[in-house]
Amino acid sequence: MSRGICPRVNSFDSVRILALVIFAVNAIEADKHTCYEVRAAFQQRYIGPLHLVPEKPYKDADLQICKHQGPSCCTKKMEECYQAAVKRETLQKIESYTYELENMLSSQLDTFQDMFQYLLSFSQGHLSSLLEGTYSSLSRQALPHVNQLFSSLSLYLRGANISVEMTIHKFFNNIFPLVYARLINPGIEGSVTAGSTMGDCLRMIRQDVKPFGNHPVTMAQELAEVLETGRQLSLGLDKGLEVINATEHADLSRDCVKGLAKMVYCSHCRGLTLIKPCVGYCLNVMRGCLASMAELDQPWRTYISSLKKLTLAMAGHHSLELAMLGVRGHVNEALLYAQSHGPLITATVDKVCGLSTREPPGMWSMRPEVTTSSTTLTSPSPSASSSSSSSHILPVERVARFAHLKREFLGQLQRYKSFFNTLPELLCDGEQTMDDSTCWGGDGVVESYNARIVRNGLHAQRQNPEVKVRSMDPTIAEFKKRLEHFNQETQEKFPNLNEIEVWEEPGSGEEQGSTADCDDEDGCQSSGDDDEQNYDINGQTSDGGQPGGDNTQEPHPKPPAVKVVGGSPPTSWQQPRCLALLFAGLCLKWLLI
Repeated sequence: MSRGICPRVNSFDSVRILALVIFAVNAIEADKHTCYEVRAAFQQRYIGPLHLVPEKPYKDADLQICKHQGPSCCTKKMEECYQAAVKRETLQKIESYTYELENMLSSQLDTFQDMFQYLLSFSQGHLSSLLEGTYSSLSRQALPHVNQLFSSLSLYLRGANISVEMTIHKFFNNIFPLVYARLINPGIEGSVTAGSTMGDCLRMIRQDVKPFGNHPVTMAQELAEVLETGRQLSLGLDKGLEVINATEHADLSRDCVKGLAKMVYCSHCRGLTLIKPCVGYCLNVMRGCLASMAELDQPWRTYISSLKKLTLAMAGHHSLELAMLGVRGHVNEALLYAQSHGPLITATVDKVCGLSTREPPGMWSMRPEVTTSSTTLTSPSPSASSSSSSSHILPVERVARFAHLKREFLGQLQRYKSFFNTLPELLCDGEQTMDDSTCWGGDGVVESYNARIVRNGLHAQRQNPEVKVRSMDPTIAEFKKRLEHFNQETQEKFPNLNEIEVWEEPGSGEEQGSTADCDDEDGCQSSGDDDEQNYDINGQTSDGGQPGGDNTQEPHPKPPAVKVVGGSPPTSWQQPRCLALLFAGLCLKWLLI
């Protein structure tokens, strides 16, 4: 019965089974001693020609980086390919992290330039409509000077070496002959033409005679302050792009490349293509490679802080918009001042440039008399002024967009404040390293990396056990100096920036009583209280008033004292309405948002 259940196996079958078992064992052992996995990884990562990888591991005495006492799947030629590959891969990873920062700076530069140009264009149209509607007698000849004024301001904001004060004074110098011949003394246009001796004399004496009072000086000071801030912000964004571009194209030292190849690819030489470096090991290698970039950390933090304060000084509480909208009001008040002081101005001009009229004496009686009790001017009526100013108020969607751009920019700046200090951690994060029980420690598989992990910075990296750090990269050193020069220049030009405090850190969490779409700076009220938050800049609060005092205006200064027969100068004139109406309109729209 047992023989039927278990049939006998003859000796030939036993030999065949034994042979198959021996063949399978030999095949497995042979596969363990091939470089198949290394060849596959070498090909998949496009490291180099596949024929450089040996079929089986062997001892290569020429290895310089991946030295190993036992057999290896690497050759010296493969080491060279590994160095080229790891250098390329590391620079690509650095570029991937700097791309977002570079794109942010570039897009914000374009956005701010577009905002500047829009405000300049809007203000230019604002002023042109005033001249065409109220001062039509001189608008055609004055409009080219208006175009030149805003064209020069545009170039200034783009970095041109132009003085805002000189540009504005040149504008008033150029329109003074027109105002003198068409508003103060209408009918003498023929003697005050372009290129005439009289016209040249009027342009030369304008700042001494002060036919427009102090309005040109006030306008120049207001615009110079806010436009210089905007210009410095644009230059700063451009400077940041230069620094980021330099870091993307900075070369890696030979010691760094060797350390990277040892960290990433030397494990392949032993057939370990899937194991990853230990976290601490990676940090030492990356910090050694990026020691020069880490030296940018402190000037970069100062740079980011300067950009934030420049943004608040320029755009906080709509300073830029109000300054640009105020151009129309300043020019209008300047022209009204000239009309109201016509006889004094004429007498002064006659003394300096000669008799300006050169017409029969009877022509004097045809001029409009200016007295302290009654004055005939071409100023718009209150209703017309209100209608005109309200029709030129900046569109509410533009005001909201400018406020949103400011908030967004401040939040983005905060994210990148410590960029160069955290770049090694970013490169070692994720799938690059592993923190499991075993990892690659450079010389073999270890349970943990026990070497000292050095801090960032060139001086600390001198003690790096994995990468020899000798000196700072000359390219990075040059751009570090440029960044420090920009920071110093900003501090010298704007010493009061230190008085601006950034009350909240965007991105660090929402303050109680605020929302993501609205803040107190943009005219929105928080749910917690109705107090208005102001910044104290140059001794003035953000709403333009003096802390603890009344916001009053100085009366118009008088022109040079000259005795005029047949009339006396008025002692005062109406307070400027245009800018006040514009400001009131803006505030009303902000409250309705």
